[in-house]
Amino acid sequence: MNITKRTGLVEPYRRAKISRVIELAFASVDSPLADEERDAMTLAIEEELLREKGAGQPLHVEDIQDLVEKTLIERNYYKEVKSFILYREDRKRKRRVRNRIAGDFSELVGFEQALKEIQRDFPDPPYGLDYLDMKFRSFYKAGMTLKERLHFLIKAAVELATSEAPRWEFIAARLYFIDFDRQLAQHMKSFGVDNFYEKLEYLTDQGLYGSYILQQYSREEIERAYGFIDPARNKKINYSGLDLLIKRYVIRTHSGEPVESVQEMFLGIALHLAMNEQPEARLDWVRRFYDMLSQLQVTMATPTMANARKPHHQLSSCFIDTVPDSLDGIYRSIDNFAKVSKFGGGMGLYFGKVRARGSSIRGFEGAAGGVIRWIRLANDTAVAVDQLGVRQGAVAVYLDVWHKDLPEFLGLRTNNGDDRLKAHDVFPAVCYPDYFWEQARDNIEGDWYLMCPHEIQSVKGYALEDSYGDEWREKYLDCVADHRISKRILPIKDIIRLIIKSSVETGTPFAFNRDTVNRANPNKHKGMIYCSNLCTEIAQNMSAIALQDQRVESLDGEDVVVTVTKPGEFVVCNLASLSLGHIDVDDDAALQYITESAVRALDNIIDLNFFPLPYAKINNRKYRPVGLGVSGYHHMLAKHQIAWESDAHLQFVDDVFERINYAAISASATIAAEKGAYTYFEGSDWQTGAYFSQRGYTDERWQALADKVATTGLRNAYLMAVAPTSSTSIIAATTAGVDPIMNRFFLEEKKDGLMPRVAPELSEANFWFYKNAHLIDQSYSVKASGIRQRHIDQAQSMNLYITNDYTFRKVLGLYILAWESGVKTIYYIRSKSLEVEECEVCSS
Repeated sequence: MNITKRTGLVEPYRRAKISRVIELAFASVDSPLADEERDAMTLAIEEELLREKGAGQPLHVEDIQDLVEKTLIERNYYKEVKSFILYREDRKRKRRVRNRIAGDFSELVGFEQALKEIQRDFPDPPYGLDYLDMKFRSFYKAGMTLKERLHFLIKAAVELATSEAPRWEFIAARLYFIDFDRQLAQHMKSFGVDNFYEKLEYLTDQGLYGSYILQQYSREEIERAYGFIDPARNKKINYSGLDLLIKRYVIRTHSGEPVESVQEMFLGIALHLAMNEQPEARLDWVRRFYDMLSQLQVTMATPTMANARKPHHQLSSCFIDTVPDSLDGIYRSIDNFAKVSKFGGGMGLYFGKVRARGSSIRGFEGAAGGVIRWIRLANDTAVAVDQLGVRQGAVAVYLDVWHKDLPEFLGLRTNNGDDRLKAHDVFPAVCYPDYFWEQARDNIEGDWYLMCPHEIQSVKGYALEDSYGDEWREKYLDCVADHRISKRILPIKDIIRLIIKSSVETGTPFAFNRDTVNRANPNKHKGMIYCSNLCTEIAQNMSAIALQDQRVESLDGEDVVVTVTKPGEFVVCNLASLSLGHIDVDDDAALQYITESAVRALDNIIDLNFFPLPYAKINNRKYRPVGLGVSGYHHMLAKHQIAWESDAHLQFVDDVFERINYAAISASATIAAEKGAYTYFEGSDWQTGAYFSQRGYTDERWQALADKVATTGLRNAYLMAVAPTSSTSIIAATTAGVDPIMNRFFLEEKKDGLMPRVAPELSEANFWFYKNAHLIDQSYSVKASGIRQRHIDQAQSMNLYITNDYTFRKVLGLYILAWESGVKTIYYIRSKSLEVEECEVCSS
C-alpha cells in the first residue's frame, strides 16, 4: 500500500507508524498498554485500510488517523481517544499557523520545514508560532521586500523573549540564520564559488584570508576538515551571540558582504591554531579545536576569534609595559601602546618608576612635572589610535599607593577639580603592599607617607618598587625615617576616602595586591611583577625596555643610525576561557580533555602570533605564558542549583578549580615532554615543587604530577588567568567570567532595535539561583575569589557590586577581606547607579 501525505507526497505504508501512534495516545494519559492489545488494534486498522484499498479508494494519512479514533472508541478507550483528538486538533492548528507564516516567504526554499523544526524543538505553549505570527502582523505592510519581511519576522521573535519565555532568543537565531545563509549563498554564487576550498582560494586572492592556510594544508586535508562541520551546532547559538558573530567576527569583503558562515569561521580558526602540528596528527587537532569552539565549550579571546585565519593575525589580548623614568623611555612606552592599540590589543602601563611632580631633573629642583602629564599623553593616544574606527584604544595606568602623585592620580576620572589634571579615557589602578592594608585595618587614624621613586633611588641607592613583602616594609620604613627624602604625609583614612570616592563615582581605580601577587609568582627566581594589565587578570614578570647604544654606521653608502635596545620583559598574554555552563564539570575525564585542548591551542598561538612589537615576541618565546580562564561561572552554579551565598558554593568551586588547574598543568607538562619546556623553567617554583607545596597540593595524585613536571618540564611559565569575557560570553550564551548576573532578563536598547539579555537556560528550576549581582552579599564573592585564587597562578577579573547602602566602612571592609582572603586583584567597583565601560579587548 502507498499512503498520500498532507503535502501530496506518496510514501509506502509502514505498520510501525500506526503502532507508534497508538502507543503515544496511551502514553499521553499514562494508561498501560499491553503489546497484544496494541498489535490487535494495529491489525484491525490495517484490515480496514486493505478493504478501502480494495474498493479503489485513495488512502490518505488523515484516513489512518480517523481509523485510529474509530478503533479507540470501539474498544472503549475514551480517555485515550479524547487525548488523540486534542492532539490532532493541536497539529492542525500548528499546521495552519505554519502555513500562514510560510505563505509570506514562499520565495525561500525549505522555510516551512524550518518552521516545522522550530515547532518540534520548542513544543511548550509559550513558544507557539501563533504568537510569532501575531507579532509579525503588527509590523507587516503590503509591498515589503523579502529582506524587510525577514527583518521584521526576526524582530518579532526577539521581542517575544521574556523571563517566562526566554528561548525565543534561540528561535530568533534560527530565523536570523535563514536570512544570513540566504545572503551568504547569494554572495558565493556571484563570486563563482562552489565549495570550501574554492572559497579559501577566493578569500586568499582577495587578501581576506591568510595565504598560510593554503600553503600549509593540502586540498585533500582542507576537504577532509570541511567534513568536520556540523551545521546542527548553529542551534546552540542564541540571537545575541549570532548578531555579535555576524557583525564583528565572520569575514566580510571590503564592501561589507559576509563571505564566511559561522561554522566556517570556527573551522578557519581551528585550521590556523593547528597549523604547525605534526602532519600525522594535525587534522585530529583541527577536529578537537573545531569541536571545542563550535560546541561553545571554549571561547578564544576576541583578537584570536577575530584575527585567526586572516593576513594580520594579531591574536593576543593583553600587553603590559614598565614605563622607565626617562624621556626616551616614556615616549617609547607611549609608542608601544599606540602600536599595540593599532592591532586591537589592550595595555597596562606601570608608572611607578616615573618621578613625581616637583622632583629634580639633572639636579634642577622642582623641575619634574610628575606622572599626570604623561598619563594624559597615554589618554590622548588611546583616543587617537582608535583601531580603524572600531573602538578607541584601551589602557590601564598603574601607580603605587606610596607614590607622591597618588592624590592627583586618584582624581584622574572624577568630575571635580582641575581639568588639566584629568584623563577620562584611561583606567587608573593602584598597587597596594600588605603593610598598607594592615595599617588600614589596624591603624586607620595613622599617617601614610608618599614619596618620589626617583628621590628614593638617588638617596638610598635602591628602587623601593623592586621589592615586596618584608623586604619592602623594611625599606619603606627606612625611607620614612630618612630625613633626606621629602614626604607628602596624609592620614590613611583620607587616602582610603579618595580611593573609595573614585571607585563609587567611576568604578576605578582597580586594585593590585602586589605582595600577594609576588609571593605566589612561580617565576620569582627571574623577576618581579609590578602591576597587571587592562583587565587585571595577568600577573607576569616585568622589566623596562632599556636603550643600550646608538651609533652611526654605513649602509649602502649612506650613514644610518643603529639603535641597540635591551628588550626587558614586555608582557603579552594569550587568553581562552572554559565555558563552565557548557561543560560537564562533574566528569573529570571530560574536563581534562577539554582543558587539554584549550591549553594546546593557547600554546600554539605563541608560535603562530603576529606580534606588533619585537619586545613582545622575545618575552613571549622566553616564558610562553598563556591565560586559561573561565566563563559561565554563575551559569554553572545555577545549573547545579547552588546558591551564590552558600558554603556549598565555596566548596564546589574549590573542587572544580583545583581539577581545572590539575588538568592545565598536566596538559602543559605533556606538551613540554613533546616540544620542550619554557626557557626559565630551571629554578622556578614549578621545577622545585614549591608551587605545589605552597598551595597544599600534597596528595598522591598531585605529588605524581609534581614529579612529572620536575622530570619533563613545563611548557608554559604561566597558565591560568580569568578574564572578564564580556563579548565572548555573549557568543557562548553564558554568563561573563566569574561574575554573577546583573539581571535575569532585560532588553538592551541597540541602535537597530532591542536585544534580549536572558540568564542562560533560565527555567523554573534554576530561577532563584540566578540572584542579581547587586543583591548578593559581596563577602561571598570575595571569599569565592580567594578560594579560586589558590588554583590560579595569575589573577582574576573580579568585580564588586555595591548599592547606595554601602558605607565607607563597608566598602573598606571588602577591600580588606579581599586582601586577607588572598585575592590578587579587584577589577571594577560597580555601583548600582554607575555604568562603566566593559573591557572588550581582553574578552575571552
